[in-house]
Amino acid sequence: MYDRYQGLIFDMDGTILDTEPTHRQAWRDVLGRYGMAFDESAVVALNGSPSWRIAEAILAAQQADLDPYQLAAEKTRAVEAMLLDSVRPLPLVEVVKSYHGRRPMAVGTGSEHRMAERLLRHLGLYQCFDAIVGADDVQRHKPEPDTFLRCAELIGVAPEQCVVFEDADFGIQAARSANMAVVDVRTL
Repeated sequence: MYDRYQGLIFDMDGTILDTEPTHRQAWRDVLGRYGMAFDESAVVALNGSPSWRIAEAILAAQQADLDPYQLAAEKTRAVEAMLLDSVRPLPLVEVVKSYHGRRPMAVGTGSEHRMAERLLRHLGLYQCFDAIVGADDVQRHKPEPDTFLRCAELIGVAPEQCVVFEDADFGIQAARSANMAVVDVRTL
């Protein structure tokens, strides 16, 4: 079905790995320590963004005077403590397995590089990908195209010959800005 594309690029959280419930629980746990809660729909709208950007939005909505980078680091530690026990692959992983060795593939994620690598290794998927680009590998994050453009560069495929698999509006916008085809996995 995707043979016409020379490169396949996958978002990770919510696209090939079911990590979203763990991320939401980590936010609840960390924010609860400060007597705060979050609007889940507002956080979902920021899917694909690095944790510090989500922390900024939560803190602004709560009118809280905390360091968003510190809050994001606490959330990341909470996720790491839970995620390896709870992460599961999503059905799209079958596309990854089907194209492994047939097309260059990359992961372009809003998660940190080391976390993405750790999760993919844990699930035995790391070897399927030729490149991983995490939030800490680029200066501008989704909805900017930098993550996916870096993926295309690393796998040696022109952007217009790539297809991106995404589950978030910011990621879809980033793929389109990168002049790549995009599959909204929420509609599959």
